[in-house]
Amino acid sequence: MANNYRIGTKVIHAGQPAEPTSGAVILPISLSTTFLQPSPNVLPGGYDYSRSGNPTRKALEECLAAAENAKYALTFASGLATLTTIINSLQSGDEVISVDDVYGGTRRYMSRVAANFGMKFSFVDMSNLDQLAAAFTEKTKLVWLETPTNPLLKVADIKLVADFVHSKNAILVVDNTFMSPYFQNPLDLGADIVMHSITKYINGHSDVVMGCLATNDEALYAKLKFLQNSIGAVPSPFDCFLAIRGIKTLHVRMREHEKNAFAVCKFLESHPKVDRVIYPGLPSHPQHEICKRQMKGYGGMVVFFCKGGLDESKKILENLKVFALAESLGGVESLVELPSLMTHASVPLEERIKLGITDTLIRLSVGIEDVNDLIADLSQALDKI
Repeated sequence: MANNYRIGTKVIHAGQPAEPTSGAVILPISLSTTFLQPSPNVLPGGYDYSRSGNPTRKALEECLAAAENAKYALTFASGLATLTTIINSLQSGDEVISVDDVYGGTRRYMSRVAANFGMKFSFVDMSNLDQLAAAFTEKTKLVWLETPTNPLLKVADIKLVADFVHSKNAILVVDNTFMSPYFQNPLDLGADIVMHSITKYINGHSDVVMGCLATNDEALYAKLKFLQNSIGAVPSPFDCFLAIRGIKTLHVRMREHEKNAFAVCKFLESHPKVDRVIYPGLPSHPQHEICKRQMKGYGGMVVFFCKGGLDESKKILENLKVFALAESLGGVESLVELPSLMTHASVPLEERIKLGITDTLIRLSVGIEDVNDLIADLSQALDKI
């Protein structure tokens, strides 16, 4: 869709023209696994087999590309399937540098699966460019950046990192899951590939597992599309339909997530049983100036450290009533989790200690419920310790 449209218009219309036969405004779900060929390898609609291409998936991919100001997008069966496909574009002997405070599943795949096939992975703090520079070798082909990171919400300067990575003839991938295309567009800041776990904010309703990537590089797109088809970790047409339905309200939901997150932070910062609050929108955030420069807003992810130890953390989590104690994030409902025992339990203990992922670090995905109810829920749970 033309770039002169804003994202709230793009997510509702891009890739979704009215169905030509009936005039249906809402995109039909194309469930067929195979498509008629009037002559061998003659494809009137451009489709032959649904793993290789599907009309509903194509519509979602075009919508995602428009949302990220990209020429191309591809979707996958999960965020980790997206990661797997990108890493499979490399060769044995290649090296990858990842941000250190990365999603536990990403680190697990890199260090315990892909590393078995002759690739080397290192993990550094990319809010410090010197650490990134020190980790580079002539074999470094790809840099994997989350910003903000999961779970500590550390922020790196995407443009600065991109310029450095390109000076070394490597590729920069930015996981933009926490911000969504509404609040941050890494391709505009120099990233080569942006990826998302669609499961989170893009779908927004905790009923689809899916991932995606977007790029403006035609050669990268061709290579990754070949791998998408060859590896075959593609989403179902029905899930694509649900994600299209979810993304239509992305701009509305993200504004509410941010508004509620600010209110929750204000409450937590003043609570005597809370030691520290981390949120990109707070002036106390170490990279707040970078946040203001490269983000259009600050999202719905909040981290706080309670006073005490593991027993106190557990008591808070066990007594919350509106916040659901569950993994994942980015849904309309508020979620809470303890990364040290849940999403990042696969990270070795010594690494968790080094990163600061302690047993008192509590991660909130602030939903779009009435914020007064959210604050009251946190208040009564904190009163239990």
